[in-house]
Amino acid sequence: MVWLTNQQISRWRRKRVLVGSFLCWLFVMFITPKVPLSSPSHHVFADKRNFLGVPNTLNVMTNFPFLIVGVLGFVLCIGGGFFTISLKGEIWGWVLFYAGVAGLAFGSAYYHLKSDDNRIIWDTLPILIAYSSLFSSFLVERAGERAGLCCLVSLLFIAFLSIAYAGVFNDLRLCMTFQLIPFVAIPVLTILLPPKYTHSKYWLWASGAYILSGIENLADSKIYNANRYLISGHSLGHLCSAAAPILLTIMLLYRSIRFHRLGDLKGHP
Repeated sequence: MVWLTNQQISRWRRKRVLVGSFLCWLFVMFITPKVPLSSPSHHVFADKRNFLGVPNTLNVMTNFPFLIVGVLGFVLCIGGGFFTISLKGEIWGWVLFYAGVAGLAFGSAYYHLKSDDNRIIWDTLPILIAYSSLFSSFLVERAGERAGLCCLVSLLFIAFLSIAYAGVFNDLRLCMTFQLIPFVAIPVLTILLPPKYTHSKYWLWASGAYILSGIENLADSKIYNANRYLISGHSLGHLCSAAAPILLTIMLLYRSIRFHRLGDLKGHP
């Protein structure tokens, strides 16, 4: 009876967080100005150096960690037995997450070789796919397999809708807020919903790394000037953002199951 009461409280809290997140998104979209996709300043980065014939060299090369962790995580997910993943719904989410991270390495490098409106989609779409899948895996773990998989389908649809909206209405706000919301909701839900696995603090560390990377991107030129033109804020943002999937990979390797939910046990011996 106590367990059922706790489950009802968790569902109530979850609904409040989801509704609150949606209302916050609407509020942000209403009060913020349009962010044009075709704005020339959007494609201007502080570090324009060219080494060995590679344009914007550091902004291109700092995507390499995404390729390493994306391919490694994808292989370990497919291989099975390496990560502590107890549900099929989680596997779908994590496989798509690592595929998106690996795709980001190619898409972002391609964009930074010649930053323009036509290439930015290849930088943005893998990010949206990766973090849609990540949020789905988080919900499978915290809220149940059915809720997480429904969320995966919905979020992937919104990801492609965001890209279409940016192209049609020349406005990046939907893409930008869609990237931010999972890393705001995950820390909140980490506190509100009980973890199924150990090492749940890695979710918070990964969220912190991603938010820090966003701050570094915003301070691109200031960071570049402050360190005497060694590395720009945007390049540091790539490295810091790559730390998020690295931390999550460590979590998957070392975590263990704390308890089984009633819904998770259905169909199992």
